[in-house]
Amino acid sequence: MRWIYTLLLTLAAPFLLVGLYRKRPGKPAVGERWREHFGGTPNIDGQPIWLHAVSVGEVLAAKPVISALQQAYPDVPILVTTTTATGAEQAKRLDGIIHRYMPVDFPFAVKGFLRAVSPRVCVIMETELWPNTLHHVGRAGIPITVINARLSQKACQRYQKIAPLFQAMSKHIDLIVCQHQNDQARFASLGIADNKLAVAGSVKFDIKAVDPALGATLRQARGDRPCWIGASTHAGEDATLLAAHSILLRDYPDALLILVPRHPERFDDVAQQVASQGLSVQRRTEGEPLAISTQVYLGDTMGEMMTYLAGADVVVMAGSFLGSKVGGHNLLEPAALGKPLLTGPSYYNFQVIGDALIDAGALQVCNDSQDLAAKIGAFFNAPALAAQAGNAGLSVVEQNRGAVERTLQALAPWLNRPR
Repeated sequence: MRWIYTLLLTLAAPFLLVGLYRKRPGKPAVGERWREHFGGTPNIDGQPIWLHAVSVGEVLAAKPVISALQQAYPDVPILVTTTTATGAEQAKRLDGIIHRYMPVDFPFAVKGFLRAVSPRVCVIMETELWPNTLHHVGRAGIPITVINARLSQKACQRYQKIAPLFQAMSKHIDLIVCQHQNDQARFASLGIADNKLAVAGSVKFDIKAVDPALGATLRQARGDRPCWIGASTHAGEDATLLAAHSILLRDYPDALLILVPRHPERFDDVAQQVASQGLSVQRRTEGEPLAISTQVYLGDTMGEMMTYLAGADVVVMAGSFLGSKVGGHNLLEPAALGKPLLTGPSYYNFQVIGDALIDAGALQVCNDSQDLAAKIGAFFNAPALAAQAGNAGLSVVEQNRGAVERTLQALAPWLNRPR
């Protein structure tokens, strides 16, 4: 079965690599490090703890885990691999780690990587499973663990359709530390043994205490203007958010929308789309003071999401207005900032967290631009209501901390084993 997969991967590789290496405005380039994708990895001494985080979101989620590992194992190198260049840019901001690009899932590339790195353990963030990688890492006698693992019903059904391949992959996995009980149940339904499964909660709840000064400059620049943010938008969503903003401007003519596209290659396109709607747009990278006439402030930078979130009064988490294509994004960062939250109908990637926030009164679901504008306007009109929702979200975060500690306890037998 694996050789069939490898053949299909070989046929698809040119198209995958074009997407990985294509130069786009605002997108970091892999540059001369492309060899790392094919096993040309510079050597690393000391048998590092290898943590794989495919891109930006996974790197951000892994930050509290990496900090905990550095404290618990100060003499052990921490290697972080990413697949994408944007993930690499985010990894560069982490102190005290080594970064390498993840090899493409060809046997020769994976084996070249393992010869250069010789890790003591492989820690995979959030169910990034590749058949050849798991096979060759397992054959090398390196323990494989998956942490902060989540498995939606949709993903579970996909794996069921390729059950023989999934079973061949999963036999090499030593431990899967799930976010929630329903994730554990879905992995069990795919044949993962109970002794390979644990539940620790989401490490994203263990976000560091937020600096009160975060976003202060942006809040000062906008003054008393009512402000909301459309965070991590995907192609096809911006129109919905811009339509909502146009509706809001009828009742709140000085309202400001902070619009932050998920992918840097879309920055220019989104700026043009805003202008085409007749709205005045100002880009963060222009470096100019925020003008009173600006109706949309485009967050066209990477690594500043928390600043943008902190600068707004109301947070709309995107990736949730495209049916089943994306499934939402991390709701916990704005919750930790005490912001009232809105989402589109499709947030299945954060179903348990989203439902907990809804039950607490911190999150509301919006179906379209009219609904979105009405609910944002309700918060603008009633600051006490916004504060109540924000405090409810912060309480949910505080009550669910501790996942990082539980995760490290589950990993301890593999992290502490003799080399």
